[in-house]
Amino acid sequence: MARDQSLSRRFVLLSGGAALAGAALPTGAAAALGPEINKLPAPNYAVHDYPGNPYLRPQGGPLASPWPAPRTVKSGPALATRRMRRTASTPRPLAVPLAPTTADWMPSTLVLYDTTGQSGWLGELYAIMAVNLASHFGNWTAMPVVQYESGELSQYSCVIYIGSTYGEPIPTAFLDDVLAGTQSVIWVYDNIWQLTARAANFTALYGWNWSQLDFSTVAEVDYKGQKLKRYSANGAGIMNYAVVGSNVSVLATCVRSDGTTFPWALRSGNLTYTGDNPLVYISEGDRYLAFCDLLFDALAPTTPTQHRALVRLEDIDPTYDPTQLRAVADYLASQGVPFGFQIIPRYLDPNGVYSNGVPQNIPLSSKPAMVRAIRYMQDAGGVMINHGWTHQYSNVPNPINAVTGRDCEFFRVTLNADSTPNYQGPLPPDSDTWAAGRFLSAQADLQDAGLDLPPLVTFPDYAASATDYAVAAEIFNARAERSLYFSGLLTDGGPIDYTRFVGQYFPYVVYDVYGGTTLPDNLGGIAPQGFDVSPARLPADILADAQRNLVVRDGFASFFIHTDNLSYLQAVVTGVQGLGYTFVAPDSL
Repeated sequence: MARDQSLSRRFVLLSGGAALAGAALPTGAAAALGPEINKLPAPNYAVHDYPGNPYLRPQGGPLASPWPAPRTVKSGPALATRRMRRTASTPRPLAVPLAPTTADWMPSTLVLYDTTGQSGWLGELYAIMAVNLASHFGNWTAMPVVQYESGELSQYSCVIYIGSTYGEPIPTAFLDDVLAGTQSVIWVYDNIWQLTARAANFTALYGWNWSQLDFSTVAEVDYKGQKLKRYSANGAGIMNYAVVGSNVSVLATCVRSDGTTFPWALRSGNLTYTGDNPLVYISEGDRYLAFCDLLFDALAPTTPTQHRALVRLEDIDPTYDPTQLRAVADYLASQGVPFGFQIIPRYLDPNGVYSNGVPQNIPLSSKPAMVRAIRYMQDAGGVMINHGWTHQYSNVPNPINAVTGRDCEFFRVTLNADSTPNYQGPLPPDSDTWAAGRFLSAQADLQDAGLDLPPLVTFPDYAASATDYAVAAEIFNARAERSLYFSGLLTDGGPIDYTRFVGQYFPYVVYDVYGGTTLPDNLGGIAPQGFDVSPARLPADILADAQRNLVVRDGFASFFIHTDNLSYLQAVVTGVQGLGYTFVAPDSL
């Protein structure tokens, strides 16, 4: 029961999976399962929106004063040039990353964002999300749009402008450079009226023009034949149009509750426009996936279509049943499915919550049967993933009961009266040496058991400080997870504001703002039972969203599961393969 609760809490904390329209399993997914679909419960998308969910909306309040005054420009390298390369047999804690490789040419993206007004802090968070996605394709630069200077657009393959502040004072130099039509521009949401007003012949030039925001209930966005979700309670409005000419490509369509439609995204000439902000209210299978795919058109249009899958076994600690682990490994090996599996090297129950008040401290080396099972999984195609040291912080609840697998290890979290989480910020001892010490302790426990520190990591409960993420980038080849991103990350040398942050998942591999490769984690986990405010998430739910993810032309179906749910694992593996995905090893990316 404890493991089910832990998994459900992970879903509450980080899925953002408000659930949204379309409870029925799409036809393709049903066909993929064949007669097995009749044995599975139907998808059950239940809304669990709450104010503290960073994966559904950014966290933070109004600014006390405007920012930033000085010119703030930050650039980042591409995934292709900065991926570290090492093997599990050569652990390198805190070593300097290997020198980057070189490439003759790669796309580059300029991300421009809003900063003015009391909610100007939102712009940087949206920009962080955009540059994370852009890193999949090439190098990026981000800066406030108010600091744009004439001609800068021409230095990049593509420019993404995210309009998040109504009436942001956009420089006429940027408007004129967009209207010159020489560079690909993706304009998101607000302030499009400033661009159209700058060109008296905009409608004749581009074939479309806006009319007003449409505040209809929209819970579905159709893209590439898939019905993507949209959080129906999102009341921000979506741009509608006075005219959409025959020379305009309507890329995706909003579906109102009465079945009528209007464009969600369109393209004409050098300009792609989305009348909705796809970087807020994100859940699995969301219209965010359409935005992720549209970036290929601007940055990598010749990318061939391929669909890969990742499966990860969750939260394995020294108390797990080795027989169960072997059974799961046998099944996956029999299907030719490589897999990842998380290891927590030490189990702690410092207050004896599950042992009648007797403290428990169990290192992996004290469980030889478990060590043999781990080696068995590796022989069966399993790739070990570090999952912290103890998956809990100390002898105080953080936020549940201080027991391994139940609590956060790298970030302070408390619970509200309704059991929803409150992200408080870094733990009191947080620093680069403290974070490195946790990983070094994990490495020591693994070495005592005759195992190496693996090259991949997942932060417990997907929660860590900016310092911890940066330390992990120095130690591990990649993170397999969703992550939190904080205000201040796009300001060189500026302070990190832990009161303003957002969560993000990726449908493909990125090299994020923390300087680390991050693997897709876009389908969430299988949770047979709901817990607190979290609904159950069943195989049919996973498969419905896997089908939606097919819209991303080089995207993944990545999910996790606990090892005591073998029948559900079998159903999802069969269904994902039936949808045309090919499972790959997480250390091959």
